[in-house]
Amino acid sequence: MSEGTQLSGAQLSELIALIGGADSVELKLTIPDADRFATLQALDVDPLDAEIRQVVFFDTPDLALNSAGLVVRSRRVQNAGDDSTVKLRPVVPDDLPEELRRTSDFVVEVDAMPGGFVCSGSYKGRLKQGELKALMQGQNTIRKLFSKQQRAFYKQHAPEGLDLDDLTALGPITVLKLKFAPKGFKRRIVTEMWFYPDGSRILELSTKCAPADAFQVAAETRAFLADRGVDTAGEQQTKTRTALEFFTSGQ
Repeated sequence: MSEGTQLSGAQLSELIALIGGADSVELKLTIPDADRFATLQALDVDPLDAEIRQVVFFDTPDLALNSAGLVVRSRRVQNAGDDSTVKLRPVVPDDLPEELRRTSDFVVEVDAMPGGFVCSGSYKGRLKQGELKALMQGQNTIRKLFSKQQRAFYKQHAPEGLDLDDLTALGPITVLKLKFAPKGFKRRIVTEMWFYPDGSRILELSTKCAPADAFQVAAETRAFLADRGVDTAGEQQTKTRTALEFFTSGQ
C-alpha cells in the first residue's frame, strides 16, 4: 500500500512473475501503535461494528514448522463456523502441481507490503462451530481440525516424523476484524486489530484485488490513505511471526 523501501529490479521482476501466477493479491499495511487511534478516526472506523475472532497457531516450541515454511492455524469466528488453514510459503505458482491448483480449497496469494512481498499457498478447511473451543478445553485433537487433504498437504511439507498431534497450541489471540467501504474510496478495506497477551497490539489495513489490478489498486490505495493523513511509511510488523515468537519466548 505504500512506497516504502524501493524494490530492486530483480525483486520487481520476481514480484510481477508471482502476481501473474497467483489467484489473488492482498495489499497490507501495519500502522505504528502511536498512530492507531488517529488512523481509525481518519477512516471513520467504528470498533463496535467489528467481528470478534480467536486465532490459535500450531507449531513446536522451537518453531520447526515456521522454519520449514509452514503456518498451521485454526480460528473461531463470532456467530460463524470455525476454520483451519495449512499454509506454505514461499511458493512459486508455476512449480505447484496442476491438480493442487485446481482444488477449490487451495488458494495461491501474493501478500505485498511496503518493501516486501511473499507468495503463499493455503489449503483451507471449514469446521463446525465449537471444534476449536473443544480442542482448547482438551476435548479434541489437533488432527481432527484438518481435513484428509489438508493433512496430506501438511505431511508432504512438514519435517519428517512431526505429526499434527505432536504440535503445541500457541494462543489464542483475540482479533477484531472489520470490512468496510470508506467514504471517497471505491474498494473495501479490512482492518484487523490483533491483541497479544502482553497488552501489545498490531493494527493492519488490507485490501484484496485480482492479480491484473494489483499495481493500479496499490497506487489508488496509497493515494487515498495519504489524503486521509495515514502514515504509510512506518516500520512493518508481521502478525503471525509476532504471535509465534510471543508464545515460544518464555513470556
